[in-house]
Amino acid sequence: MSILVITGTGTGVGKTMITAAIAALAVDGGQRVAVVKPAQTGVGTHEPGDLDEVARLAGKITSRELRRYPEPLAPDTAATRAGLPQVRPGEAAAVVADLASDHDLVLVEGAGGLLVRFDDTGGTLADVAWALNALVLVVAEAGLGTLNVTALTAEVLLRRGVECAGVLIGRWPERPDLASRCNLVDLPEAAGAPLLGVLPDGAGLLDAVEFLGVARAALSPWLGGAFDPDLFADRYTASREE
Repeated sequence: MSILVITGTGTGVGKTMITAAIAALAVDGGQRVAVVKPAQTGVGTHEPGDLDEVARLAGKITSRELRRYPEPLAPDTAATRAGLPQVRPGEAAAVVADLASDHDLVLVEGAGGLLVRFDDTGGTLADVAWALNALVLVVAEAGLGTLNVTALTAEVLLRRGVECAGVLIGRWPERPDLASRCNLVDLPEAAGAPLLGVLPDGAGLLDAVEFLGVARAALSPWLGGAFDPDLFADRYTASREE
């Protein structure tokens, strides 16, 4: 588990918060942690990006951002429009492998979904994961519509020979609707992998100490937390037939 690739089923699903939660627990456990963002889009040159947020919440990490593009677009399009070099999957994999040589855990956070293009040859985060033979975590939405995109993401990973280690919900609503509650049971089936965590929406508004406590409750023991998917699901699915 020295390298974990974190993808989402789309944008705004909570990838950065899940990345921060995993990093926070690992740092608290005494691990040397690096976090890599191959492509940061929609952020200006001197503005804080996703890695700054991870560092704020997780503490002492090594962070590497390979490319930054100002427009909130797919990395290949954003690079072309900005006249900047594109990210190549081989380059990203080499950086991650180098960091893995002197860190206990390297987290690789994607941009958008799994098949968002990094470059004009069609390179994606899936290619980075394949090159590294790394496990992939899929961050999904809680509500209606999430099962299809989660299943599609898992199928692509399977076809490419990349293992999906688990699915996580990155933004669990304070008042989950029926679809969200049912998806606690249905998402692992769609992903073909266990539910490894459910992070409450708004966790990023906490300070680092509060965030660590939330992360511990929200993530599986496999990731250093205390989350029990069966107990969590039982709390919300008793009224599944309503």
